[in-house]
Amino acid sequence: MTSTKANRIESKLLRRINERRLLEVIQHKGPLSRAALARVSGLTAPTVSKAVDSLLTRGFIEEIDPPEQLLGRPGKLVRMAVESAAVIGISIDTHVCCVVSAGLDGVVTEDRTRRFVTPTDYDALIDALESRCHELLDGIPGKVHGIGVCAPGLVNDRLGEIVFCPNLHLLDKRNPARDLEARLAVKAILFQEIDGLCLSESMYGVARSLNDFALLDVSIGLGMGMMCSGRLFGGRSGMAGELGHITVNPTGVRCGCGNHGCLETLATDAALVRLISEKDGISRSFNEVATALDERPAEYEHEVSTASEYLAIAIAAVINVCNPTMLFVHGTLLVTNEERFARVLKLVKNRTLTASLAECTIVPTKSSKRQAAVAGIVHHLTSEWAPAIP
Repeated sequence: MTSTKANRIESKLLRRINERRLLEVIQHKGPLSRAALARVSGLTAPTVSKAVDSLLTRGFIEEIDPPEQLLGRPGKLVRMAVESAAVIGISIDTHVCCVVSAGLDGVVTEDRTRRFVTPTDYDALIDALESRCHELLDGIPGKVHGIGVCAPGLVNDRLGEIVFCPNLHLLDKRNPARDLEARLAVKAILFQEIDGLCLSESMYGVARSLNDFALLDVSIGLGMGMMCSGRLFGGRSGMAGELGHITVNPTGVRCGCGNHGCLETLATDAALVRLISEKDGISRSFNEVATALDERPAEYEHEVSTASEYLAIAIAAVINVCNPTMLFVHGTLLVTNEERFARVLKLVKNRTLTASLAECTIVPTKSSKRQAAVAGIVHHLTSEWAPAIP
């Protein structure tokens, strides 16, 4: 390779790295003027101007007028594209699927969200997802940059498929993103839902300033995600973090993975629903259990205590092994209720190494799985354009 050609490649890469830097600043602090972008990013004004022009052409950002006209001729503000571009986020879950359209700012709203009960057949699932996507795509005036599909199970990045999904076996050996892309002719990317939740917290939540944190999902399954030096930790094939399939009770109930007594059969919202259903002698829905816990908490003291104890063990395991600065916990029955979560945190103190716990803050996550899907595709688009600098 000649020196001139090498210099051209390095120059092109440097431009894209600068653009990636500006995208991150706009995501976290926008809308901003070009002058403010230069101050915050540390880049020169000419570099910022060239990068902004390139990103405008690419369709990642858009310019808007300032909210209040000041004296003179105030410059336009730059923000992530909202009116001129969009993405689709899809969350596939055991009971309910969600499809949402959003601008590149990642804001999700109910009026742009479609939900439906998860079908029992894979082809029916893809049909339903395609139908909801078409419905949302018809209402998007700008360019659709891509579709993010968040799914449970073991997502193998090397093979490009969900190799095994303990709680939704219709996804075994499948890639719904690839199948939707073939039907819709829009780029679609598959993500493990825990990775999407981590990206959502990092891009839109309170973890924006953190390079290292962990996230525990205790809704239906039990999965762990981790950001290390600003990057997702996935192991060799992206399947790291399956904490829920560690055996904690060899004689316990059968898990969706085929084993008995896995941690997720005892420490999740789904586990608490099962325990309360067993106590009542009748199958209870999630909403029925939530109502019963609010109205008659004393009746289910033993069940809540059992689930809380095992959730504390799961949290302690993450802190003892990973030593995160912050641990986000995603769930509903044991997490969003302040009294129950405080109870869990009290139990965590008895299970965690004191020195490790002292360095970690444990908080409920603010992210949803629909926003996780949006974060996943936006992150993919920016990473595909240019690498991040740690």
